[in-house]
Amino acid sequence: MTVKRVLLLAGDFVEDYEIMVPFQTLLTVGVQVDAVCPDKKAGDRVRTAIHDFEGDQTYSEKPGHGFTLNADFASAKVANYDGLLIPGGRAPEYLRLNPAVISLVREFDAAKKPIAAICHGAQILAAAGILKGRKTSCYPACSPEVALAGGVYTAIALDAALVDGNLVTAPAWPAHPAFCREFLTLLGVRWQIS
Repeated sequence: MTVKRVLLLAGDFVEDYEIMVPFQTLLTVGVQVDAVCPDKKAGDRVRTAIHDFEGDQTYSEKPGHGFTLNADFASAKVANYDGLLIPGGRAPEYLRLNPAVISLVREFDAAKKPIAAICHGAQILAAAGILKGRKTSCYPACSPEVALAGGVYTAIALDAALVDGNLVTAPAWPAHPAFCREFLTLLGVRWQIS
């Protein structure tokens, strides 16, 4: 059996659950995950934030646990990976300004490789210009960016995921079971829970 490889795109103040839970889930079923961040190298850490839903008009934010990168962004090549994972949090708002990040996302999409983006991760998809005519979910506050990029924002349950071609999107971390399951399916990873 060939081991699947996924590139995980991180940055400071990435959402804690949205990086750690998919990272660990993929590792659990035998997927190799290379977590990278522009201008950082393997062994460096990114700061994380916990976004919570506590009945306010928007999410609250608390300090997270931090996350250690295990690969270098500078050496990431699309040809070496089967898919791309983009967690949310505040990281996407500035990662989308990095031309190398945008180029990488466009290359994954052009190769029709699975791309999974959760919550604010849709900001990077919108900036990369790959959403035109595609159904996409995200944190509702990012829906105007999806629409401006020509995507079709789709409001789904907070614990659901949406698949359109090679894209898997979800509104936030409560969707992890559905989000990870759909991403693994697109990657062609088979698993069995007894």
